[in-house]
This record gives sequence, C-alpha cells and structure tokens, in this order.
Amino acid sequence: MLSIYNTFTGRKEEFRPIEPGKVRMYVCGITTYDYCHLGHARCLVAFDIVVRYLRSRGFDVNYVRNITDIDDKILARAEENGELFSDLTERFIAAMHEDERALGIQPPDQEPRATVYMNEIVAMIETLVDGGHAYRTDNGDVYFSVLRFPEYGRLSNRNLDELLSGARVEPGELKRDPRDFALWKASPDEGVGWDSPWGYGRPGWHIECSAMSCCTLGEHFDIHGGGSDLIFPHHENEIAQSVAATGKPFANLWMHNGPLRIDDEKMSKSLGNFFTVREVLSRHDAEVVRQFLISSHYRSPLNYSEQALARSASALKRLYTALQGLDTANARALVNSRFERAFNAAMDDDFNTPTAFRVLFDLAREINRLKAGDLRAAAQLGRLLVKLGGVLGILQVEPEVWLRGAAAGAEQVDATQVESLIAAREQARTEKNWKEADRIRDQLSAMNVAVEDGAEGSRWRIVKAES
Repeated sequence: MLSIYNTFTGRKEEFRPIEPGKVRMYVCGITTYDYCHLGHARCLVAFDIVVRYLRSRGFDVNYVRNITDIDDKILARAEENGELFSDLTERFIAAMHEDERALGIQPPDQEPRATVYMNEIVAMIETLVDGGHAYRTDNGDVYFSVLRFPEYGRLSNRNLDELLSGARVEPGELKRDPRDFALWKASPDEGVGWDSPWGYGRPGWHIECSAMSCCTLGEHFDIHGGGSDLIFPHHENEIAQSVAATGKPFANLWMHNGPLRIDDEKMSKSLGNFFTVREVLSRHDAEVVRQFLISSHYRSPLNYSEQALARSASALKRLYTALQGLDTANARALVNSRFERAFNAAMDDDFNTPTAFRVLFDLAREINRLKAGDLRAAAQLGRLLVKLGGVLGILQVEPEVWLRGAAAGAEQVDATQVESLIAAREQARTEKNWKEADRIRDQLSAMNVAVEDGAEGSRWRIVKAES
C-alpha cells in the first residue's frame, strides 16, 4: 500500500487514484528569468523520483510541470537587460533543460507555458467574475474576493483574521480587501499584454497554474506538488480560484518538498550563499549532486555543504565499487527478492529515500560477500542494484567509468596517459623491478589516481585531492 503525506489534511493517506492505474500529477515549475538554483533542483529531483517510482509500480502517469514565462520578475529582468521578455525566457528555458538533463531529470509529459494558455486564463477569470467571486477595479485590474471563499486558508492552516492582520494594499492597488489577490493586471498600451474583457493587460501569477492544470489534467486530478514555499499564497490561491470556478474539488492530494539551506543558513543572494545548478555541477559529479538531493526525506529541510557532498560521493562509491567487475547486463533478473520488497516498502512509505538507500547499501554488502565465491549470484544482485538505483536516478553509469571519473570532485586526468603509466608499471612488476613500479605508483598518486591490483590485473580510479 502506497501512502503519501497530504499537506491539505496534515497526515499520510493511502493513495487511491481517481482512475485506477492512472495518475494525473501537476507540479509548479520554474519562473524563467534566471538560471536554476539548488532549491529548484531539489524540487525537480524530488518529483522526478515520485514519477519514476509510480511508473516502476505500474502506474500510467501523466506528469505536467508548467513554465511561468510571463511575470513581474521576468519583465523587470528583460527591461534591465534591454531585451524582449520572450528572448529572456527562451534562453533560460533552454538552460533549465540543460540542467535537468545533467541531473538525470526526466522531462514531464506536458510542459505548458502561461503565454500559450492566455485564452483559457481569460476564460477562467470571466467565470470567476460572472460568478461573483472576482471583481474589476476602475483601473482595469481584476481581483479574487477572498471573503467569497469560506475555506480560504485551509491548506496553510491560516484563518482570515490572521491574514487580515498581515495584509496590506500596495500603492496603486484598488482592491476592496487587503486579502484579495490579483487575477488580471492592467498594462499600459505600449507594455506587454493581451486583450481581455477588462482591457489590455496580463494575468496574475496564481491564475496561470489553475488554468493550465485544468486544461491539461482536467478540473479534478490526483496530485498537485511544489516547494513548501508555495503553500501560501500560491497554492492557497490556486485552490480558491479553481474550486470557485469549477465547483469541483481541485487536487486530491498536495505534496510539498522541504527547503534547501546552505551551511545551515537560508539560501539567499544577499548572504552570498546562492548557488546555481551549473555552478555546483562544475565542481561535483552529477550523480553525487543527485544523491545528495535525495539523501534526506523530500519533506525535510536539506542542508547543503561540501561535507554533505563528500558523504554523497562516498556513498555512491560504495555502491559502484560493489558493481565493479560484474556482468550485470547478462545476469538473470531476480523477481520479488527480499531486497526489492524492502526497497518498495520504503518508497511506499511516502517515498522514504533515506530508508531506500539503506536497502541499497545492504544489497551492496551482500554483493561484496558473494564476490568471493559466487560471481553469478553477485551479478544477479548487481543487476537488481542497478534496477533499484535507476528508480532513484543513480547508478546509471558503467562502474569503471564512474570510478575513474571526477566522482569526488577531483579534476579529470588524461586517461591515455594513465593507461600508459599503468602498462609501464605492470611491465616493471613483471620484471620484478619494484623500485620502478613504486615510482610509477607515486607518480599516479600525485595525479590523484589510485591503483588497485587484483587477480585480473590493475584497476584505477580518480580520488579527491587532499585539501
């Protein structure tokens, strides 16, 4: 039985899709005005794991993750750069896709963009205005009336009085109540905008996701996800405007990943601890970064540090070392082994990746034990380890290649030169020229190359240089 923590109810619930065997899931994506940072990566990887696991269990998943390509931040950055907002968003959408591929994040089934769904957005706002849930102001803005939706605040556990004490009206806003939020923003004739019944303008941020999710998945679907920072006001507002517009339940289950911190501090550009995905990938192997991002439960806060990355590199090294030398591709597949059952039990418990990793380490330990006497059985377990690792998006590189690579953040070396030195050292050992063999080993060590001698010859791998 798969159970998932539902933010809306505040408890784990047995997952029962609306349509048996099929899952419709919507996750709030990136506002594309800059490069993706590690906080984005945590969300992207967390829901990539959810989709991978659901599919591994036989569910037919329709995964939708939107792109916000019109927004105040986008327009401000485009004006600052002196470029068209569409050129800005296209550039950063391409960069986002590059980062996703580098981290092994599978693309969503649908990736709707707000600017493509403008007619549907306008239609949903019209429905809200006609139903008395929204109103137009004299300057052409349209606001959702929070008081018209009695259940407002249930997702974030806030009451209307509490919201009133913290609400304020910004200069130029003509909303009737400080708690109301914008559905449509009037634009000057020369600005970026679209025609609407309320005049020239553009949508508010929240209405975009309501319209796109309803259009791609239907008015009532299984799972809605995103970062915990979106619970209020974004997801709270989505619920209000969607239910008010359709008269139906919105998402059955709400999932939120926890925040990312840097060296125990909130990630912030002002603190100088703001890292983009590509900055981190320039220093660390992609699977190491991915392992770090799922090393704690998706709902828990995650602290980034160089020490944490080093632990992730060490963990992956243990798994890849267990696979080293095994013919897993031609091994017989194991079905319903105790390791796979334990792995699935962990993932069935709200996608508990830390416990799932412990199963992988147990599996690696058993592989290492079998290597001494039963390589066939070790290879069978190795194939299972690769299969389960694939559910988490790791162990997808040939072990020899990964262990030779920059797995611990070490610099790459000239493989041809290393192989030549290895051959020269082998020749020296054959001739019992131990002094020369030791000299070559020292030379390799200075290049951050570790040599491991075995019955089938010498293997080598990159190691992290001592700081």
